[in-house]
Amino acid sequence: MVNDSIGIFDSGLGGISVLSVAQKQLPKEDFIFLGDSKYNPYGTKTKEEITQRCLAICDWFVSQHVKAIVIACNTATSACVDLLRNRYDIPIIGMEPALKVACEIGPKQHIAVWATELTLKEQKFARLMDRFDDEHTIYRVPCPQLVRIVEEDQLDNESMIERVLTEYLHQSPKVDSIVLGCTHFLFYRNFLKKLLPEDVHLVDGNWGTIRHLEDILKQKGELNDQGGSIVWKNTDPSKIDLSKKLLKRMEEITWD
Repeated sequence: MVNDSIGIFDSGLGGISVLSVAQKQLPKEDFIFLGDSKYNPYGTKTKEEITQRCLAICDWFVSQHVKAIVIACNTATSACVDLLRNRYDIPIIGMEPALKVACEIGPKQHIAVWATELTLKEQKFARLMDRFDDEHTIYRVPCPQLVRIVEEDQLDNESMIERVLTEYLHQSPKVDSIVLGCTHFLFYRNFLKKLLPEDVHLVDGNWGTIRHLEDILKQKGELNDQGGSIVWKNTDPSKIDLSKKLLKRMEEITWD
C-alpha cells in the first residue's frame, strides 16, 4: 500500500475547486492542500516572483514526501511548470485553460477565455491559442475581480457577483463557450448558468487534470487502496476555516 500524500497548491483558495474534484475522483487518496494566500494574487505578480513562490512551496512538499504535486493554478503553471518538472523527480501536474476542449465542441467556435492577466499574456497561452485561432474565434478576458471575491469570502454577496459577472460577459461577444481558465472561477458556475443562454458551454480543466493525475499514478503503481484525509496548510493561517467552507461550497456546484 502506498501511503504518500498528493500535494495540491494554489496562489490562494481557488485550487480548492481542484481538490474537490480530486476527492471525488480519487476518494482513497490523502491530500495536502497548501494555499499561498499571504502572497495572493499571483495574476498581478511578475513571472520571477511567482517562480520563487512555487519553488518554495514545492521544496516544502518534497520535504513532506508527497508522491505527486498538482499546480492547481493556471497562472503558476504558465510561469514555471517546465522548471518545476526539471527540478523534481516526482510527477508535477500543471493546468492550462481548457481551450482544446472548447474547440472540440464544434467547428468555427466563438470562445471567450476567462483567466488572469498573466495567464493570458504568457507565451504558454499564446502557443495554445496559435493551435486553434485559425479555425476558431477566441477572445481573451482578464477577470481579476473574480479572484478577489473568492479570497475575500464574498461568494454570498449575490448582487455584487452578478454585477461583476455581467461586466465580464459584456467583454465576451456572443460566444459558444466560456473557458474558465482560473481555478477560482469554478465557484461561479452556478451563477453563470443563471446568466447565460442554455446553449453556451462552460468549460474547465479540473476533471481532465485529475484524470491525468490518476493515469500517472496508476502507471507508477502508486494509487492508494485506503485513505481519504486532507491536511490543510496556508501561508496565511487565518484562511484555513475559509478553505474548509469553500470545499463544502463546491458540493453545491452543478456540473454539465
